[in-house]
Amino acid sequence: MTDDTGIVLESDRHLKWRFLDGLEWALMVLCGIFLAGVTVSVFFDVVTREIGHPWLWLQEVTMACFTYGVFTGTAVAVRRNDHLCLSAMTDAMSGTTRRAAEVFNRSVVLLVGLGMAVFGWQNFLQGFGSFRMPSMLPIAYLYWPIPLCGLLIALFSVEQIVNGLRNGFERVPG
Repeated sequence: MTDDTGIVLESDRHLKWRFLDGLEWALMVLCGIFLAGVTVSVFFDVVTREIGHPWLWLQEVTMACFTYGVFTGTAVAVRRNDHLCLSAMTDAMSGTTRRAAEVFNRSVVLLVGLGMAVFGWQNFLQGFGSFRMPSMLPIAYLYWPIPLCGLLIALFSVEQIVNGLRNGFERVPG
């Protein structure tokens, strides 16, 4: 069962702030758009090559859509607690032990997100010195989702740590 936004399972609501639900929804829509972009661009890349008139820029579009989709999906997965978390282990725990394990797990994810933000930003800035062919666009356009994803992962990790400490980490039946 989902809540009134249609995006968050009621059993997970205790770990989430409502004001971020719209962001999660937008990120999921973007993931779908990027997946469609990969599919369409690969299709047209194959077709144009087969008819003897390849559009070489389609490979750049495919790479950009794939990169953007991966990092957008990673941020969504952290908010939805779909991966990057050792939930099977913590689900078997209770009380203080579970609380400590949940905070530790989410703190590790938080640190990874912060690392992605810092080092991704550095990588993005260095990307202005290299260029993609045939467009001659700086390769930085492929790197900008990395620090953004890192910031979103950090935000969603803090959200879950704060709400988990406040409301408990156990799933609420519903």
